[in-house]
Amino acid sequence: MTALEKALKMLEKHSLCNHCLGRQFALLGHNMENHGRGKAIKTILTLEAHTLAFSKNKDGIRILKILATNGFFETAKEILHKMKRRIPRKGLPKTCFLCEDKFEIVDELAEKALDKLKNYEYSNFLVGVQLPVAVEEREDEFRAEFEVCYGENMRNEFGRIIGKKIAQYNGKIVEYKRPEVVVLINPLIGEIRLQVNPLFVVGRYRKLVRGIPQSKWLCSNCRGKGCEKCSWTGKMYPESVEEIIGKPFLDATEGLEESFHGSGREDIDARMLGKGRPFVMEVTKPRKRFLNLKKLEEAVNAYGKGRVVVSNLRFADKDVVRKLKKAESAQKEYRVTIEFRNKITAKDLRLLEEKLTNAVIKQRTPMRVLHRRANLTREKYIYEVKVKKLSPKKAEMKIRCQGGLYVKELVSGDDGRTKPNISEIVKNKAKHIELDVLNVITKD
Repeated sequence: MTALEKALKMLEKHSLCNHCLGRQFALLGHNMENHGRGKAIKTILTLEAHTLAFSKNKDGIRILKILATNGFFETAKEILHKMKRRIPRKGLPKTCFLCEDKFEIVDELAEKALDKLKNYEYSNFLVGVQLPVAVEEREDEFRAEFEVCYGENMRNEFGRIIGKKIAQYNGKIVEYKRPEVVVLINPLIGEIRLQVNPLFVVGRYRKLVRGIPQSKWLCSNCRGKGCEKCSWTGKMYPESVEEIIGKPFLDATEGLEESFHGSGREDIDARMLGKGRPFVMEVTKPRKRFLNLKKLEEAVNAYGKGRVVVSNLRFADKDVVRKLKKAESAQKEYRVTIEFRNKITAKDLRLLEEKLTNAVIKQRTPMRVLHRRANLTREKYIYEVKVKKLSPKKAEMKIRCQGGLYVKELVSGDDGRTKPNISEIVKNKAKHIELDVLNVITKD
């Protein structure tokens, strides 16, 4: 069966607009849209039918009537009118069987989409089409009935046509892999929604003071609702690194909310010094994307003055969050001030350097975090240890180790849950006084 014969069979049974007829043969021919393809098929069928009619072949009039009614083809109607052939009035189809004539409103849909998009900054977009299940099932049954081999689905055609019209008006490019905004359209009911994808900015932060957690901690008593214990704030601590960095980000982007992703985390009572810890700030539904990151950096540092400093801000994508989480086990450098129960000697310090450099430390989950971490034994590697005596009972230790090592427990031993440990090596009970992270070594 030829393509024309199959097209005629389709029209004999169902009313089809140019788009929906042409779509069944979408892979045939190049540089044509389905509307033009469908019109061309109907034109050729009309010419052949007119030829048959001139030859007194009854099939000619029959085909012209099919094209005039189920095909909504004006040329066929005019030919029948000139031949003084009546077109039946009763029972005529009013809309396309497949799309219900919704391809006629694509300009209107594009205009509505543009009206919604005007509130957002974006450099690229994508159109996604959602159709009622009944409409998709109807097209699937149609394609099975006529064994359509060279067609495309209705969603693809709507998406392509509307996408081209939007791009024509706004000058933006269509991005299929990682669009900043997705315009979700249901043309059958005229519904339009925007899916504004997150904005990602990567950088490093330094925490200059102790007593600030990395992320917001909800009150353990009320879980964020507000109670007397938390002074009705809903939080365990007044502020966090996340909140200090996040507020200027939300102000600049006019986003809905932020999510903070860090490459590991330091304890509340530890500072984060050196070049800082890598982080990614993810902003949900940002209205502004065209940010001056230098000015944003200045705004964050002014807001967090004396507490938190950010640097090296740059745009990123969601893949960087995955890479950041993988980098949590990257090497880190710590400085810890240790206080011993008894006096320490130069021999003790040399012994610590000797026993802990290139050592494998086995740590069961510390008691202090057991309520939120699985009770596992982890092995962490120490690359280098340097110890300096500060006073008869105090020393400063610098440690370069694998990320995830619990340094406080390395000092105390955590009742034997960390082995080897400093208290055990020198047989002198030790505790940490101050802890700082000096460097997080990653490939930026």
